[in-house]
Amino acid sequence: MENNIRNLIQLLDNNGFKSSRRTALVFGAREIAYSQLISSSKKLASALSGLGVEKNDKAALWMPNCPEFVYSFFAILRLGAVVVPINTMLKREEAKFMVEDSGAKILICSADKSEDSENILSRLDNLKNMISLPRPKGRKIFFDFNQLLKDYSEFDQEVEIDENDLAEIVYTSGTTGKPKGACLSHKNLISNVKDCAQVIHFSKKDTMICVLPLFHSFSSTVCMLLPLYKGAKIVIMRAIRPFKRVLRTILKHRVTIFAGVPPIYKILSEAKISFLRRLINVIINPVRLYISGAAALPSPVWRSFEKKFRRPLLQGYGLTEASPVVSLNPLKGRRKPDSIGLAIPSVKVRVVNKEDKDLSPGQVGELLVKGPNVMQGYYNSEDETKKALKNNWLYTGDLARIDEEGFIYIMGRSKDMINVRGFNVYPREIEDLLYKIPYIKEAAVVGVLHKYRGEVPVAFVVSDKQINEKEIINYLRTNLAAYKIPLKVIVKDGLPKNPTGKILKRQLQEEIKGIFE
Repeated sequence: MENNIRNLIQLLDNNGFKSSRRTALVFGAREIAYSQLISSSKKLASALSGLGVEKNDKAALWMPNCPEFVYSFFAILRLGAVVVPINTMLKREEAKFMVEDSGAKILICSADKSEDSENILSRLDNLKNMISLPRPKGRKIFFDFNQLLKDYSEFDQEVEIDENDLAEIVYTSGTTGKPKGACLSHKNLISNVKDCAQVIHFSKKDTMICVLPLFHSFSSTVCMLLPLYKGAKIVIMRAIRPFKRVLRTILKHRVTIFAGVPPIYKILSEAKISFLRRLINVIINPVRLYISGAAALPSPVWRSFEKKFRRPLLQGYGLTEASPVVSLNPLKGRRKPDSIGLAIPSVKVRVVNKEDKDLSPGQVGELLVKGPNVMQGYYNSEDETKKALKNNWLYTGDLARIDEEGFIYIMGRSKDMINVRGFNVYPREIEDLLYKIPYIKEAAVVGVLHKYRGEVPVAFVVSDKQINEKEIINYLRTNLAAYKIPLKVIVKDGLPKNPTGKILKRQLQEEIKGIFE
């Protein structure tokens, strides 16, 4: 039956009906069975239909991690409508852009976003209604989420949803210019989920913990859709902190798969644990597999983590435009710590030069991705779509090399590559060396214009001890060609990051803009 799944509603319902009594979601003291998840999504679908939401309409979802996010996600899809998830860290004007650009007809939000949502509603013609969890006191403009579930019966109409119909519009982070909405179809997401399940041998016996924000494509696909596809359990947490609570939750609910971002694994790898405590953790730790994505995982962190926890930590790679998973280090067999692994089963990858010619193994060029997981295009942006999609290949904008065995290595963004007197300098190469210095906790290298030298590399580091810049430069000189050496090493208390831990290099460049002019 799994092979006949044409849309995400079937993905949920097929396994949900077979596992109706099984727990689907855990959130604090709440345990929600598959039957309840399906019923709640149907009731909310009836409410949305009553508010005028129809097939192909857009519905924005501005909520933190909670079961109601999952109800809303599938309620929207049941109507053949399109989910527009919004980053909960965004401010009012940033969210307004996405609601307006997508043409969202309705906005489902948490109470803390109600004031901003009300302001957005008053300024947009396309936005007709809002639902809040719960409805703020004194604001009748909102519909109350829980009250709607009580007032409406289950949606029982059959809406024809084709695999190529749009399921989500997920907006990219927009490091340059306005964010772009990646259009992901039901087929895109289902193919990615199936590949992920195959690669990590996921089954209904697994329990996934969801600590990453569900509005992000990595968490949405890997932490939500993947477990629901197999009829497994998801333990949802509002936040990663305090981490002691996460650890207690892992033990209590026997979590078997943990998906996180590099900063989480870095903290865990550096945590001081006695030998006895470490031995106990290894013995009683129910987690069989850790997955790292959304940003580069430094190899020293990988080695330290696996040595300490004695469990596989698989680094992968993806991007929103690919639903998002592209590659992952294998669960069994050889893993390469500096690599983002092998392309997942349905995906093909290439590395090309500026003339779109394929490069030999080991050579650095732009990474191209092809497969059923690749987006349909950018919403309302034909020009940007043409730049990103050519002959069914997705141009990622990431610089990479592929070795003889097919393992992929990311060298940085093509826009981040530094041209030093005609020589290409890849920030990742310098950063990897900086991470090998024990007292350096975070590192990022960016290019900046110099009045006389043109573009030069500058390193930003975070350290737990006083930095000797000359000592660091001398260390790099013994491992790198002279033109790759940063002109300056800047020490900071912390580096700016997005919600998934990716360092915001554009922000760092802005901080030092004009420093050498």
